[in-house]
Amino acid sequence: MTASTPIHRAPDTPAARQALALAGVFQAASQVDALARTGQTDQRAWETLIRATLDTNPESFEAIYGGHPNNLRQGLEVLEGVVGRQQVNPVVLRYGFSLLMLMNQLRSNDAMMDDLGTRLTRIQGQAEHFGATHENVISSLGEAYQETLSTLKTRIVVQGDPSLLQSRMMPERVRAILLAGIRFALLWHQQGGRRWKLVFQRGALKKALDQLG
Repeated sequence: MTASTPIHRAPDTPAARQALALAGVFQAASQVDALARTGQTDQRAWETLIRATLDTNPESFEAIYGGHPNNLRQGLEVLEGVVGRQQVNPVVLRYGFSLLMLMNQLRSNDAMMDDLGTRLTRIQGQAEHFGATHENVISSLGEAYQETLSTLKTRIVVQGDPSLLQSRMMPERVRAILLAGIRFALLWHQQGGRRWKLVFQRGALKKALDQLG
């Protein structure tokens, strides 16, 4: 993020911050589904996720997702469906809730957390040299996921077009986006997000989503 990026302040409530972080999780889930089925991503959604993963020491909460909630619009729309009990793509939901489960397993594994932190610091150097979305950076992010999170008990099995999933750079892109989902899942937890709140504090989340527009 550059100094000239306008910051659109998020409502300073726990529910609003949890909603934005959770939107990042569901945006990652949506992008994984799109990649696996069509090989395509939404460029803005994709770049927001990758940049958030690389920015491990953001200057503000809003800076994580690029300063404007519209950068998480895809994820916010999924979350609105979840909160409003509307029909949501079940595959996207499965990926999203699996990311939350995986995050909880990661949180209890200090060695893996440290390993991921070291890897991301190294990848940040790559990103400064090549650019955040260069395929060398994406490959490194994918490798970081594969060698850490994919070894945990919860495994995310991605469904889609087998020929697409085996195409060049596709496994790395999918894993990089799953890692982004974990980044936002950790953020959600840091902001007080818990699985039970999705059931019992649905009203607060809905109000926060309405405020975000």
